[in-house]
Formats: sequence, structure tokens, C-alpha cells
Amino acid sequence: MSEMLEVLVVDDEARLADLFAAWLETEWIVDTAYDGSEALEKMSDTVEIVLLDRRMPGLSGDEVLAQIRAHGYDSRVVMVTAVDPDFDIIEMGFDDYLVKPVSKDELVEIVSTVIDRSAYESHIREYYALVSKKALLESEKPAHELETNDEYQQLCDRVADLEASIDETVSEMRTHDDFVDAFQDLQPDN
Repeated sequence: MSEMLEVLVVDDEARLADLFAAWLETEWIVDTAYDGSEALEKMSDTVEIVLLDRRMPGLSGDEVLAQIRAHGYDSRVVMVTAVDPDFDIIEMGFDDYLVKPVSKDELVEIVSTVIDRSAYESHIREYYALVSKKALLESEKPAHELETNDEYQQLCDRVADLEASIDETVSEMRTHDDFVDAFQDLQPDN
């Protein structure tokens, strides 16, 4: 990968955290934390993905997740835990959920998927911002000015590129869950 993204693996079972890190470090920059307090100490704006165990002594994964969100970190969070999901997960601000035991392939795939979703979300937001600017210019400027303006032409090219990228991503979505997950973070915060 040209751009090495940072992943933080958080699990109180040190051997398991180290194993997960070893599985991922060929693709991403990986750090480990062996409890909730250490995880919060290692959090930064550069951490793209957090793999978080729910059941840990001291600060639980649920509490760590709440703190990550409360501190405004924009990291994607995947709960990787032996805790079977229950209705309490509905209000939790994570991006995906894996129930242990987890294979290397599952872990690598979920990290890749969440990163792809994050990039997709970013493209959607940029696309709508640029489309809005384009529409505003088109409502205010005569056509002959738009046709001869290099910045406007670059804007049109970027909109077309983003539209193609978004269309390609949508066409690659295989299930309803893929589609829903891609749009999960686009919901406005309550």
C-alpha cells in the first residue's frame, strides 16, 4: 500500500492482541494496547482503525469506545470480541462487529472493508460538496463564462471522477448489508 494506515489492536489477552497485530502488520502500521487505559493513551488522530475487545478488566471496550467518540476521534472501530451481540449494540458507535474466534482472513477482510467504507464515505461527502458548488456557479454565471473557466472545468472533471468512483463502489456491493454499512456514517449525529 502506498499510504500506510494505522491500526490499534486493543485486547487484554496479550498473546491474542500480538497475534492480530502480526496478521495485520504486513498491510498496515499496527500498535497494540492490552487494556482500555493504554488504548486511550495510544489514541491519536492518526489511528484509522481500532480493533477493540468488549470485555476487559478496568475500562471495558464499551467504555473505551464511548471515550473515543467523546474525544472526537474519527477512527473506525471494529469490536472483536467473544461477547455475542445483543440489543445494546444498537446505540453503540462502532463500524463493525466480529465474534471470536476470528481467522486471519476474516480480520484482514474486515479491516479492508472498513477502510473502503471510510474512503467511500469521504468520496460521497466530497462529491456532494462539489456538486453543490457546481450548481451554485451554474445558477450565477453565464454558460460562456463557465465554458472558458479552467477552475470550473477542473471542478467538472473532479465531479465526474468522483461519480465514477462512487458508481464503481456501489456496483461492487454484494449484499444489502454492504450497502447499509457504506452509508451508516453518513447519518447525522443526534
